[in-house]
Amino acid sequence: MSGGTWGYDAHNGPEQWHKGYPIANGDFQSPIDIKSNDAKSDASLKSLSINYSPAAIKSIVNVGHSFQVLSEDKENISVVRGGPLQGTYRLNQFHFHWGPTNDFGSEHTVNGKGYAAELHLVHWNSDKYGSFAEALKNADGCTVLTVFIEVGKAHPGLQKVVDALGLIQTKDKQATFSNFDAASFLPTSLDYWTYFGSLTHPPLLECVTWVIFREPISASADQINQFRSLLSSADGEKQCPVVRNNRPTQPLKGRVVKASF
Repeated sequence: MSGGTWGYDAHNGPEQWHKGYPIANGDFQSPIDIKSNDAKSDASLKSLSINYSPAAIKSIVNVGHSFQVLSEDKENISVVRGGPLQGTYRLNQFHFHWGPTNDFGSEHTVNGKGYAAELHLVHWNSDKYGSFAEALKNADGCTVLTVFIEVGKAHPGLQKVVDALGLIQTKDKQATFSNFDAASFLPTSLDYWTYFGSLTHPPLLECVTWVIFREPISASADQINQFRSLLSSADGEKQCPVVRNNRPTQPLKGRVVKASF
């Protein structure tokens, strides 16, 4: 299995990734199940400072296994600081994970319970590294702010994203998507858990300080259903919907999950 041939089906899904990416069996893999009673409350964890600029959001792209909304930010106008982080982390993109039904599509779970979907806001350490690609090679390279999504009332910000999916139905399609405030996805409470882990899909690099908000946001069932209309196939190929793109939880292997609350 090489880059580009992995996916989420039986023949190329998470259970097979270790063949092409041995790090899949590493000691710091993500996602995990957060056992709230085992999480260590850490008074030294500072509150997060999150500053997002709609001006940095430029485009939306179908990457085959998901879609990404891309941030083009040369000036550190969309960043997160504080919390467990040393330095400034710049927003690179955000994307979602979902399952075949809205019963359980998140990657992380809390006490064994999953949510309908999960949002990842992906950032890189722009204080220490010159690019996202370089940051991925380092343990302190990235942080992912994680928001659980439950079925409830429709989310106005998410509707803007969902409305754009028709423009990028097939793999590698890209469209302009601008002037969007990613802060609209943040929950009211910024209480969070944090731990050290990995990207949740290949190359599965162990470079991520995870920040997982305790409070979920809501989206309508229809909005989440729209994710599964995305195709992993390119134009002219047999249509293949992205029914799911969530990796199962991985062993904690002695890691400590800390809580800001």
